[in-house]
Formats: sequence, C-alpha cells, structure tokens
Amino acid sequence: MALPKNSNSSSTKKKVSYISVPSQIINSLSSSSLQSLLVSPKKSSRCTNRFTYRNPRIWFLTLFLVSLFGMLKLGLNVDPISLPFSRHPCSTGSFDEHRAVSHLAFASENDTQSSSSSSYYRKNETLPTEGDFWKQPDGLGFKPCLGFSRQYRKDSNSILKNRWKYLLVVVAGGLNQQRNQIVDAVIIARILGASLVVPVLQVNVIWGDESEFADIFDLEHFKNVLADDVHIVSSLPSTHVMTRPVEEKRTPLHASPQWIRAHYLKRINRERVLLLRGLDSRLSNDLPSDLQKLRCKVAFQALRFSPRILELGNKLASRMLSEGQYLSLHLRMEKDVWVRTGCLPGLTPEYDEIVNSERQRHPELLTGRSNMTYNERKLAGLCPLTALEVTRLLKALEAPKDARIYWAGGEPLGGKEALEPLTKEFPHLYNKHDLALPGELEPFAKKASVMAAIDYIVCERSDVFIPSHGGNMGHALQGQRAYAGHKKYITPNKRHMLLYFMNASLPESEFNRIVKDLHRESLGQPVLRTGRGGKDVTKHPVSECMCSDRQQQQQEQ
Repeated sequence: MALPKNSNSSSTKKKVSYISVPSQIINSLSSSSLQSLLVSPKKSSRCTNRFTYRNPRIWFLTLFLVSLFGMLKLGLNVDPISLPFSRHPCSTGSFDEHRAVSHLAFASENDTQSSSSSSYYRKNETLPTEGDFWKQPDGLGFKPCLGFSRQYRKDSNSILKNRWKYLLVVVAGGLNQQRNQIVDAVIIARILGASLVVPVLQVNVIWGDESEFADIFDLEHFKNVLADDVHIVSSLPSTHVMTRPVEEKRTPLHASPQWIRAHYLKRINRERVLLLRGLDSRLSNDLPSDLQKLRCKVAFQALRFSPRILELGNKLASRMLSEGQYLSLHLRMEKDVWVRTGCLPGLTPEYDEIVNSERQRHPELLTGRSNMTYNERKLAGLCPLTALEVTRLLKALEAPKDARIYWAGGEPLGGKEALEPLTKEFPHLYNKHDLALPGELEPFAKKASVMAAIDYIVCERSDVFIPSHGGNMGHALQGQRAYAGHKKYITPNKRHMLLYFMNASLPESEFNRIVKDLHRESLGQPVLRTGRGGKDVTKHPVSECMCSDRQQQQQEQ
C-alpha cells in the first residue's frame, strides 16, 4: 500500500533522542513501580553525606526543608532538573531514569495519536495517498512550441489587410464536433486569405441546443489570440450584406490545401462571400507545419469557454480538488450512444430490446460498419465500456477504493442502476448535478453544449482522465492534456482486453496483471505524430506543436 504523502510522524520520532527500554521490562513493572520511578529516588538512603551537622537547630531546619521539598514534589511533580539538589552526587542516577521514562511516555502518546489519526482517516476515507495510479507520465521535456516560419509571418501582413472576401461557416454536431469544425474553419480562411465571419452553430437535432458562438466561447479572446493569423469579424460588413454567398456542400473528406485553393479560391475571389457547411473531417490531418501549428493555436489557446461557463466549471473542479486528487471518467452510456454505435448496454433483455427497436425504426442513426454484428463490434473494441467493465479496469489499474471520481456524460440508459457496479466499488462518484449548489445549473438546463463544456472543464483539471469510449471529447481532452504537460490520460485498450473480460475462469489476480500490462504504454505519454499520416495534430501535438528545450533553442536561433 502506498505511503501517505504528508505523514511525518515517523520521521519526527526518528529525530527524538531517548533511551530505548524493551517492552518486556515495561510490562513487568507494576503501576506503583512506575510511579516510584517518576516521583521519588530510592538511592538517598544508601548515600553518606560528607557533612555532619552537630547543631540541632540546623538539623531540624534541614529536615523541615527536605520534608517541604518532598511534599511539593509529590503534589506538583516538580522536575528535578530545575532544582539545585539535583547536583547532589546521590541524585544523578534518578534523573537519568526519570528522563528515560518521560520520553517513553511522550513516544507512546505520539503513537496513540498517530493510530487514532489513521483510524479517523480510514473511517472517513480521505487519507491522501500516493501510488502508481496517481503518478503522472514522463513528458520527456516537451513544451508548447508554436514558432511560425518567417514566410508565414510575411504572408500574414497581406492576408490581414484583405477585407473584401469573407468565409461563412455553419458547424454542426455536439460541442466537440463543433470545436473541430471551428478549428478547420480558421485554417480554411487562412488558406484562402479570407476574413472569417464568426462561425454559426447549427441547432443540434438530438439535443436542441440553440446556443450561439458567444454563448459558449469567449468571442473577444478568440479574436485577440488569432489577430496575427486571420481577420475575424462578428458579422458581414454592410458592403457585403446583400451579396449572395456561394454555398458549397461537396467538400470531400480530408481535402488538402491544394484542393481547397483549386476549388474555392476563384469562387470566393469572384463572389466575395463563400458559405461552407458540414466541415467535419473535411480538411486533411496532414498539413504544412505552419498550418498544423495554427490548428493547435486555435484548439488550445483561442477556443476558451465563455467567462460564465469557466466560472462554474472551475467552481465544480475546485470542489473536487478540495479533498485532494481526483479521477474523471467520460461515460458514454446514453440511449442514443448505444443506438448509434450498434452496441448493447448489457443490463437486461428489456433494455437491449429498447435499443434494438430504436435502431430498427431509425437505421440512419447507426454510424458506420452496419454490416457488423454486435459481437463483432464488441470484439473489435468499437463499443463503449459498461459500468462493470470500467470498474474492473479501475481495479486492475489499482485505483484506490476511496478515489474521488467525477463522471461526465448524459443520463445513462437504465439510470442509477446502470452505475451500480461502479458505485459499489467506488462510492465517491459525483457528476455536475451532485457538485452544483441549488440553482447553479438552472440557467443551462436546456443547453446541452454548455453542460458538455462544464464537463470538459472539470475533466481537464482532473489528475487522471479515462474515456469509456473514443469520441470527440476524448480526443479533444487527449490533446489538451498533452499540451498542458502530458497530464495522465488512460486510453482503454478495449480491443485487446475484452477477451480477458469474457474469460470467467481467469483468476482475478492474473486478470489484473494482464490488464495493467496492456496499459503501460497508454497512460498519456508523448506520442510522436511525425510519420503517422492521418493522425490529428490536436490529438497528438508532439512534435509539430510541442518541442523539447533543445529543439526550441534551435528554432529560436
């Protein structure tokens, strides 16, 4: 078991110097014997005074003073070290015995306090611990590094002066899909040398959130951070209001900058306004170095949540941090998730039937690989982890039973019952509704994107983050936590570990060993994106957006 981080009792006792007495000797002494050691030395009768007083008055005066001292010593427990009589040659042994016993009593008191303190923490389960689970990965010295080339900075002068062509963008999906598309909208505006009108957030069909850009993101911060890269305006200028924008819906997946220029540059130069929709995954992940850095600048620096969302999200995170380290989980167990992924919640046959019926009524909701069966999807690692699977993963990774856990996500299909395997093993489980004070969430009750933003903030500030499924939020947080110094991010190795989950004959100790070994390289360590085509730089910012100290020095030279 990991040692407490702030426990100094043992080190304090090591610094105390006292005579060690075997416990057998202490146990053999009666209480009266111990009292005699503390109160009155027995050796005086054996001593012979050097001086003989022949005068009776002096003798009786001496007896009176000795008797008075004895009574004071018994009543007030005077320490012999403070008395001049302690210098008498017959009293030296008694002082050493007194000091030895008094220090033993002090040490014993400390032990009692330490024991009672430990039992208190065990009872309340708030003893701070330090173990492998909370240990952060080695960031290998990588830090944010967004040094743009001289040519990029030179081109910026002419691009920012261009105020006669504008790019309009409508972004769709949930919060993190919208974030991805906003990032790419900035890149496309830069490629075309156009001014960017603040992106329009399309009302989501599933959640019905009508929030606008400024409701979720800090608009002025967004403009200021990108002021040297792209000219951004809140709306079309009056000179372009009557201009009918050219709308383009056929942008292919993973289009290159060359494709963007070849197909859109002439149109926007001619019509002055270009409207793009559905940018999800439309821009290539492999771009020139400067554009990759601009991607990171937008994702990690410019897209900051609005002040009121930041304030509430930070409050909830601080409430989690008030009692020490915490883990955040992104649980994808909502009804629509099971329907869209082609997976089953694994609760009861009744819930499986609910999911299957919904999928049959709306086959268009199933996202990709519709020819695969549920079992094939499960074994391929395409299904979200259930609460039971998350619990077994946490136990295998040696998460403390008293770990405080924040879970993000919508209401699970099956309600609280779906979370029972998790709450049974890890009782300190909270979400935003548990942490918020009465009325704090009320202004955002029907704004799913705002709620997701609050989850994002609390998860980003956690010591450890684990997503139960991939998805846009998991990918965004993976890049954000890497950019913040490679804060621990555990990627469940679903494809390889699910076979062991289904092996009921495998002993738990062996299961835990295997699962822990499978995740040794999935703890948020730096992953080089270089040479790995198709990987999103906002998920893997090394080494295009992050560099070591040596690389940074070379760039500055």
